Amino acid sequence: MSEFREARLNKAKALIDKGFEPYNESFKVTHTSKFLLEKYSYLDNGEECDFHVSIAGRVLAKRIMGKIAFFSICDQEGLIQLYLDKLMIDNHQPSDKFLSFVDLKELVDIGDWIGVSGTIKKTNKGELSIKVISWEMLSKSLQPLPDKWHGLTDIEKRYRQRYLDLIVNPQSKNVFKIRAACISFIRRWLDDRKFLEIETPILQSDAGGAEARPFITHHNTLDIPLYLRIATELHLKRMVVGGFERVYELGRIFRNEGISTKHNPEFTSVEIYKAYSNHIDMMNLTEELINDILLSICKTLDIQYQGQNIHFSKPWQRITMKNVVKKYTGIDFDSFNGDLIYAKSMAESNDIEVPPSIDSFGKLLNEVFEQKVESQLIQPTFVIDYPVEVSPLARRNPIDKNFVQRFELFIAGREIANAFSELIDPIDQRERLELQQSLRDAGDLEAHCVDEDFLTALEIGMPPTGGLGIGIDRLIMLITDSGSIRDVIPFPLLKPEFTLNKS
Repeated sequence: MSEFREARLNKAKALIDKGFEPYNESFKVTHTSKFLLEKYSYLDNGEECDFHVSIAGRVLAKRIMGKIAFFSICDQEGLIQLYLDKLMIDNHQPSDKFLSFVDLKELVDIGDWIGVSGTIKKTNKGELSIKVISWEMLSKSLQPLPDKWHGLTDIEKRYRQRYLDLIVNPQSKNVFKIRAACISFIRRWLDDRKFLEIETPILQSDAGGAEARPFITHHNTLDIPLYLRIATELHLKRMVVGGFERVYELGRIFRNEGISTKHNPEFTSVEIYKAYSNHIDMMNLTEELINDILLSICKTLDIQYQGQNIHFSKPWQRITMKNVVKKYTGIDFDSFNGDLIYAKSMAESNDIEVPPSIDSFGKLLNEVFEQKVESQLIQPTFVIDYPVEVSPLARRNPIDKNFVQRFELFIAGREIANAFSELIDPIDQRERLELQQSLRDAGDLEAHCVDEDFLTALEIGMPPTGGLGIGIDRLIMLITDSGSIRDVIPFPLLKPEFTLNKS
């Protein structure tokens, strides 16, 4: 490796000795590869066009055949061929101001960034090319690229050195283009419907809005502990209290939890709040938003995900948690007549591990659902009527106050969205948060704290409101047929290499 690097450093020095920069300041680009390939596809084989273009990109392939060479360069939009003729390059401009064909052969390597100017030519074999008149080095690469035939096969290296993954794997680059397009679409979609994007604090004195363990930091000047936000919910609700009837935030959330194909401690979500609405309204909004995303990005409501056909035509299935548990496990929670011990034994007979902390039917129902049902919900499914014990921020169901007006959306066996009819009764909210605080004091690090300022805001008065959160990363996984959340996050959290080497 050191010999390779030294050889390239010598080429960079040779450029300097000739009076040229190996790391240029700028280059005037007039067109992209995609534009040229589409605009001039009509040319016949062997036909040339005098249209003058300047383009820049990374060299990914080179073939030199005497006084003719063919390079392939890649810009953000794709790959295009360069047709390089010694006579054309050397005779077009004075040699003391421009690099020669020999310089091109000897000093340019795969991985270098170059800029070229020339005209359009379709080769006799039908490859649209830029017939180069002049070229210059933009950035000399000192490290080798992965072999183009084998790609980047080390999965860990793909995530750790994402820049290499993007260079040699066009699919990875496409994933992040789709991600950007989806995020832009969501913002436009909400803005067009008069929702206002609000930026809420990432550093918070109380981490609330979700059941999750926060990351803890410290502010030196104030000498206080702070937490990275685990949700944007409580601050967005404060905005509703203040009179904003439609608000959202699309941004980063931080949860100190495990890492898997479905979880990254730093992830992106959009939370949406709409006054005078309930969880049913938010279900309809969710269907409409996701369907519009799919039609815009995928041009279809039927997609393939990891070998499964998923159909998004409305309406999506809506089913209570009790009924979906009964459907997939046969356990009927309406049949236990208040006997929790019997209910636990029935769960255990269905190979469900019942943690010692399960002390109510609601918690047991949720446990059975998570262990046995969630992974089987492949088609879009709204699971509604969650137990109050696992939903401390949601309005109670007026028919059965043991449950709340909440849904979670499941697709391909994982949660994509979570929504409530928001709890706006400050007395009920205080009681539930105080219960959460007691659980936290007893050692449950994912339980909520009592947020006195939020409770004060509720006492000022909050209108009936529907709230919705959508996991952007998991949505992108679906749209791009990605098996791991790491595939759709440009720089996922990884264990440092030096730690790996020590272990």
